[in-house]
Amino acid sequence: MLRLGNPGRRISVGLIGMTFVLSIFAGRLIQLQGLDSKVYTAKAAEQRVRPEKLPARRGAITDADGHELALTLEAREIFIDPSVVSAAKRDQVATALAAELGVQKEPIMAKLAAGGRYQQVAAAVDPTVAQRIMDRDFKGVGSKHRYRRDYPGGDLAGTLLGFVGSDGTGLSGLESTYNKLLAGRDGEQFVETGLEGQRIPMTGGTLKAPVDGGSVRLTVNRDIQWAAQKAIADQVKAVGARTGSAIVMDVQTGHLLAMANAPELDLKNWQKAPPEDWVNRSVTDVFEPGSTNKVITAAAALESGAVRPESVFSVRDNIRCADQVLRDSHPHPMERLTFSGVVATSSNVGTILAAQKVGDEKLYGMLQRFGFGVKPGSGLPGEEAGLLPDWRNWSGSQRCTVAYGQGVSVTALQTASVYQTIANGGTRVTPRIVAGTTNGEGVFTPSAPGARTRVIGERTAKEIAGMLEAAVSTDGTGNLAAIDGYRVAGKTGTAMRYDTRCQGYCGYTSTFVGFAPADKPRLVVLAVVQDPQKGHYGGEIAAPVFKKVMTFALKSKKIPPTGTRPPAVRIRAGE
Repeated sequence: MLRLGNPGRRISVGLIGMTFVLSIFAGRLIQLQGLDSKVYTAKAAEQRVRPEKLPARRGAITDADGHELALTLEAREIFIDPSVVSAAKRDQVATALAAELGVQKEPIMAKLAAGGRYQQVAAAVDPTVAQRIMDRDFKGVGSKHRYRRDYPGGDLAGTLLGFVGSDGTGLSGLESTYNKLLAGRDGEQFVETGLEGQRIPMTGGTLKAPVDGGSVRLTVNRDIQWAAQKAIADQVKAVGARTGSAIVMDVQTGHLLAMANAPELDLKNWQKAPPEDWVNRSVTDVFEPGSTNKVITAAAALESGAVRPESVFSVRDNIRCADQVLRDSHPHPMERLTFSGVVATSSNVGTILAAQKVGDEKLYGMLQRFGFGVKPGSGLPGEEAGLLPDWRNWSGSQRCTVAYGQGVSVTALQTASVYQTIANGGTRVTPRIVAGTTNGEGVFTPSAPGARTRVIGERTAKEIAGMLEAAVSTDGTGNLAAIDGYRVAGKTGTAMRYDTRCQGYCGYTSTFVGFAPADKPRLVVLAVVQDPQKGHYGGEIAAPVFKKVMTFALKSKKIPPTGTRPPAVRIRAGE
């Protein structure tokens, strides 16, 4: 007989089974919502909540009058989330982004194919361009608020200012030196994102607010900087030279009004320039100064009392020093020159005769007092000290050549500082390029004035100034530096150039440095040209640069002529 199942039993078994299953679900719910709730809550937050950097705005670098030489502009970062861009849409997205950003499509396609959740396409895009991209409403394409560094002048003071990297960190020049002040401090916040990476509105909070960077005000005058750059660049090109530098300096304060180099660095395209063009040659390049150094020999001779401006020397066109015969720049019969005439006509032989009256130790001491062998103290990155061998180690011929600027090495800034000292009545003022800084709250702190050091007496400085004024006269070697209406004092320099490429002396360094007005000095201008191919004398290569820059600077600073006449300077005995 067929027996029917017991319904009660089936129901009981079913209830037991359901109870068992439900108890498992209940236990799991208790585990998830009770025991392990914090763990899963944290994992969920980790998936949808992420930290985001809030970039600080980098501070500006301005000239002395507040004109911005380096500034920060609003920008946007463009990124993609390859995980939500379908394969069918990749070509369309890459084509559109490439067209808007002005880049190649292939790298964008590669990033879309790479997978992952985040790929940067462009670091700093103009906000209007970013908005056009976002208006296309592509899934997986987003933008973030960023800043970008801009240099309105392009290459204006390029090597002086320096540049920043893609992350906004200063890599060279003043951008690097003052990076901590300029950069400020980035902030941070947490944001929640949806499944496709889109930010969920009204969520998240700021963990740390950004602090904008401070600014740096320079002593540089924008217009004078431009004039100095143009003059030195034009001359370097005209004479086929390798490089050049020009400096404009305030006599009384030591402030640097211009510091130009050629070639100069285009800060908007610095990646395209070779690394050797990233440095500020005015403070990094070391060279033998040549005849511009004769003023130090003159100072040592006058200060020691061994020579007076009217002292007469019998000067031939050559002189033997140890195993070397040293010569003047051109052959001439024996001349009876006053010491003023020796400096004005830039006689090597006459300078050696004066140095022999001083002695090696005293000449070395005077070179030290003028700052040779130590850094000028401007605080500029890469500043070099030059080379000043101890006088006890001078060779036989070096005991003579040091007197006219061969056998020692300096930078352009050190040379300019020597003439600032003479123009300032014998008192050296440590050069300054930074007028002051402003912190993130807008509080300006002026820089401490340059240290003042008495190097030579006022009388000696005045006597040397008279010799330098004679050097710019028709009887001197620097007559191409004369400026109509102004009294100008200055000195030519022509030195053989040591070059590592030829492992010896090859080529020349042509220099002119001076100040004006000669009887009431306000500005020092230096021009140095390295390895010119069309001529090499400082009077013909560098003096015209001095004249252009000094003329512009005098007018720009509204410095009038003094209206006085230079005193008569006797060049030759019997005149």
